[in-house]
Amino acid sequence: MVALLGSGDELLRLVETELAADVHVRGNEISLTGLPGDTAFAVRVFDELIALVRRGQTLRPDEVQRVVGMLRSGGSERPAEVLSLDIISRRGRTIRPKTLNQKHYVDAIDANTIVFGIGPAGTGKTYLAMAKAVQALQTKQVDRIILTRPAVEAGERLGFLPGTLSEKIDPYLRPLYDALHDMVDPESIPRLMQSGTIEVAPLAYMRGRSLNSSFVILDEAQNTTAEQMKMFLTRLGFGSKMVVTGDVTQVDLPGGAPSGLRVVRNILGDVDDIHFSELTSSDVVRHRLVGDIVEAYERYDVATAPRTTDPVRGSGPRRQKGS
Repeated sequence: MVALLGSGDELLRLVETELAADVHVRGNEISLTGLPGDTAFAVRVFDELIALVRRGQTLRPDEVQRVVGMLRSGGSERPAEVLSLDIISRRGRTIRPKTLNQKHYVDAIDANTIVFGIGPAGTGKTYLAMAKAVQALQTKQVDRIILTRPAVEAGERLGFLPGTLSEKIDPYLRPLYDALHDMVDPESIPRLMQSGTIEVAPLAYMRGRSLNSSFVILDEAQNTTAEQMKMFLTRLGFGSKMVVTGDVTQVDLPGGAPSGLRVVRNILGDVDDIHFSELTSSDVVRHRLVGDIVEAYERYDVATAPRTTDPVRGSGPRRQKGS
């Protein structure tokens, strides 16, 4: 009961705020009173929480809220199945999807050769892809992991940074290193990189290569041009898997160049063995405010978007040729 209700009944109080039914606890028994629909929903919530506890998981407030949210959304999958899908474990910490869309994203990576993970910051696009890459390497599905990003400034100028080209580019790749250190023993990373088992490099370094037996992740793909995206995707070799992640609302390409991530769905949307996974503000797993910030910016973008009327396509912004 302590595992279910939390220390000092912390989780019980949270559940009570989320449910319309009244919750009563006596010893090892939980009773519910209220309208039939409310009590039925409360029973489902406790069933899922109990299932997670029985699988050895330590419940936290954010998981309780996710269970309630998934049940309210009316999906067919059980929250306990979603939140107990282990990807990799290291030093007692297990990486799992935390939302239904994240689970669909992880399942798509298993089922397809190329997967696009598109969504706002904090939705786990890159982190989960990295976990799947490490899992594939550990289970010998691939021989190496290749992590890449376009080196595009987000308002700053790369040329003014001190140091060599490698030292200038390194800050762009730092988020990939950080995720890698969460999943692989840090002492082994230099050895794995020296042997080429793990490679972290700017996107420009991919040109002219054929990437066989590799798990390749392209991060920040919204900052690729259409030509760069084509170049990257055609690096795919035998026995390899690619995951492309990005947020189309945060394009930093200079001169208003169209993002390769924005146009690629129109080009490859019907190609077999390529999957597009959409993540939203409801999948943000950082601080609660991150999801609120993403939603606020989405509302602002909708409210301030220019509107034109096209006699053929109707209202909405016109697409430029080639975009």
